[in-house]
Amino acid sequence: MRVIVVGAGVVGTLHAWHAVERGHEVVQIEREAEARGASLRNFGQIWVSGRAGGEELETALRARELWEEIGARVPRLDFRACGSLTPVRNPRERAVAEAALAREDAGDRGYKLLTADEARAVNPALRGTFEAALYCERDAAVEPRTAQLALREALLRSPNYTFLPGREVREVVGENAVRDDHGDVHTGNAVVLCTGAWLGGLVRELAGPDLPVRRVRLQMMQTDPLGEPLTTSVADADSFRYYPAYRSPALDELDASQPQTPTAAEHRMQLLMVQRADGGLTIGDTHEYEHPFAFDTLEDPYDHLAEVVESFLGRPLPRIRRRWAGVYAQCTDPTRVVHRQQVRDGVWLVTGPGGRGMTCSPAIAETTADELGW
Repeated sequence: MRVIVVGAGVVGTLHAWHAVERGHEVVQIEREAEARGASLRNFGQIWVSGRAGGEELETALRARELWEEIGARVPRLDFRACGSLTPVRNPRERAVAEAALAREDAGDRGYKLLTADEARAVNPALRGTFEAALYCERDAAVEPRTAQLALREALLRSPNYTFLPGREVREVVGENAVRDDHGDVHTGNAVVLCTGAWLGGLVRELAGPDLPVRRVRLQMMQTDPLGEPLTTSVADADSFRYYPAYRSPALDELDASQPQTPTAAEHRMQLLMVQRADGGLTIGDTHEYEHPFAFDTLEDPYDHLAEVVESFLGRPLPRIRRRWAGVYAQCTDPTRVVHRQQVRDGVWLVTGPGGRGMTCSPAIAETTADELGW
């Protein structure tokens, strides 16, 4: 079988990975020299802790297994089973963590509620003031800026894999074939369009104007090296408001009695923080849904994030080295993990994982391969 994969972000690259693993010939086409979108502009988190129960959690747990397996074969992914801590600062926040512990699937996630001293034993960098912390053992991380490069380097060792950068697919021609802007036609047994946040042009033409996927913009930043290990990922209680696993009467009470700060509420914020391989901290994020998106980044959200991080670390942040904005594609139905649609004979569109993309892409691609009979 010959598979044409359009898009070299993490979703497209994992589709190529599964196809090659199953013995198929793969041609992967990317309009840039390499992927430049949300697949690089994220935390690199394999984030199990906050996923909705059912299909979303099952997908995340399967993806977590696959990331660990792939990471053992591709060391440059820098897969690390670091877990996460969400410090809580008062009884209302603690009640939300306790409600999460009462979930039937809490054991699958590896939830534990740690005292402040126990949390500091797990992550000594957290010297600030907090009452307790929700620990999720199943969370993990990879390096987002280099993950696709590492996977492609491994794929290129296979004679069945071809990477064609700098080519934009413009047209579907006949069955199982696309034409790029060089005029070349690429024909296979299946074409999979993994185009990320590119929802116009050919995607709109193929899927129609009512594609149930929207674009979301975010802001993030990265610091100079911390100078010590941050042994887990870190979140704050605002993440309870964002992730579906934490919905409970305790969360309703938190929202009623302890609303977000005006800046966090305006920008739909939560704190997520991961240490990079060079020791720097990736910190975010905001969520902007209304179009047209701003073309600039705002300082107030960065100031808020720095204040929260410093309260947990008990020390000033290192110098901010980078700030950026990114855009990802998210299903408008929040219960759907991804939008997978046959748009022409032999041509499928796979898009819209939203913030789940880095976490779930290995399992999303595996499901595509299974459903298409690769």
